[in-house]
Order: sequence, then C-alpha cells, then structure tokens
Amino acid sequence: MEHWDEVRTAYQVARQGTVSGAADALGVHHATVIRHIDALESRLGVKLFQRHARGYTPTESGQDLARVAQATEDQLSQLAGRIKGRGADVSGDLMVTSIIEISDFIVPILARFQEAHSDLTVRYLTDARVFRLEYGEAHVAIRAGAAPEEPDNVVQPLMKLDIGLFASQAYIKRHGLPKDESDLANHWFVGSDNVDSRAPFQMWLRRHVPYDRVVFRTTETQSMLHAIREGAGIGFVARHRGKADPSLTEVMPPVEEWSPQLWIVTHVDLHRTAKVQAFVSHLKEAVRVSELAKS
Repeated sequence: MEHWDEVRTAYQVARQGTVSGAADALGVHHATVIRHIDALESRLGVKLFQRHARGYTPTESGQDLARVAQATEDQLSQLAGRIKGRGADVSGDLMVTSIIEISDFIVPILARFQEAHSDLTVRYLTDARVFRLEYGEAHVAIRAGAAPEEPDNVVQPLMKLDIGLFASQAYIKRHGLPKDESDLANHWFVGSDNVDSRAPFQMWLRRHVPYDRVVFRTTETQSMLHAIREGAGIGFVARHRGKADPSLTEVMPPVEEWSPQLWIVTHVDLHRTAKVQAFVSHLKEAVRVSELAKS
C-alpha cells in the first residue's frame, strides 16, 4: 500500500476533526498532516475536506475514504492480534468471547487464569454478533447451539447450558403459578422479539404458548432477565442465575430440550499456541469441577 500513510492521515483528520488532533494521534508534526492531505487530494483529484475555522469536515468523498481506511486499519489490528497470539508464552492479550448468559460463570474462570499468568491481559467480549476467529477477533469463542461448521475452526464440546423457567414474586402475587404444562397458555411471558428465534427454549415456548401471550419482547437477554424480575411475565433464565436470585421462583422442572450445547471454538492457526491450550485446559477443568459440585 504505497500511499497508506496519507490514507491513514486522512482517516485521523476525519476522526479527530482537526489537523492538530490528527497530528497528536499519529505522533507527527501538523505540517506533515497538511502535506499528506494536500498530496492525497491532488492525487485523487477531489476535495476530501471542507476547511473552516473550527477544523476539517470530510466531504462525501472524504467519508468514503475514511470508511475504507477504518476497515483496513481494523483488519491490520486483528492480524496483529493473530500474530501475537502465535507466541510460545502465556502472555500478551487473550481474547475470549461468549454469550452473555454465561458471563457470571466465565468471568471468575478468566480472573483465576489471569491471576495465574501475570503477563496476560484478558479481553472478554460479549455481543449479539459472532466474532470472526479467522480475522483474529478472538482466540477462544464459547458458542451455543448447533456445532459451528467453519472449516478452519477446531470445535470441542464444553457443556450444556442449563435453562429453567422462572417467575418473580411480583408476578406470582398477581397471577399465581401455572398448575401444570397445559396451564402455561393462560399465563403471560417474557420472550424474544424474533418470532423465528432458533434458541431451543424459545422454539419450545412457541409450540406450547400462543405468541400473543408473550407480552414483553426484546432482542437482548439481559433485558429479558430484568423484565422477568420486574414481573412482566414468566421467562427463561440460565438456572445457575435463576436459582441464585431470591426474587425468582422456578415455575416447573426443567425440560432437557430447553438446554443448548455449548462449544469451545478456536482457529486452527492458534489452537496449539501456549496460551490457547492453557486456557482451554483451565476452562475444561473448571467445568468438570462445577459438574462434580452439582452431582
């Protein structure tokens, strides 16, 4: 990329809004920033910025260039993360991603692992989107549902996520508890706003309860939990969370169909690095101990 320095400079000017801000971000003199912008505009034959007293505002062409530059910079950063992850030491960054429902289980495991490896910085990422291991967005992913099928990933079973059906004391006071499974259709529920959700417990609910009984709908599981606690309806909660919450009561015995399989996913390029192997072993042992504690 022959002119990458100029493109990166333009990206920082668009991001910071001033020449001085871009110069500080890049660690260069403000004259270098101006020279890069002038050279790039001359080469492209378009104005990338509108100059004014408060700074620089990107034109439409400037916005297009900034988007491309940001994507390129992000991919370079991700590549750097992958390269650093190939070291032989348990050090540097360890990026782990999981679904938010198991964060209270995973965080203590990560904290103990970091404590045992003081040169390690843990980055724990939770989001609705799937992080791309091939782009270095994570070293280890913990995913739920069907086994991931990306060809360059190493996939191992971890455990089942134990799901239960819970109601708050506020809900029970107003509506009581279902007498049995057939009585569920007479109650109100908190659930997914996506009628086609593939979560096994949401699919089960659609088969047993008319969708119009789901009166509080959201796309995010933390909001579901808050709504259940507030008494908006009965809803599904990871059982380790629900049973630890004194405001919640389990409505009925859990159904095995509700509980999705969790998988450990690593990229083949990073699977055998020291820190990935060390963390995967640590994670499996923590799950084994927790399973023994439940039995």
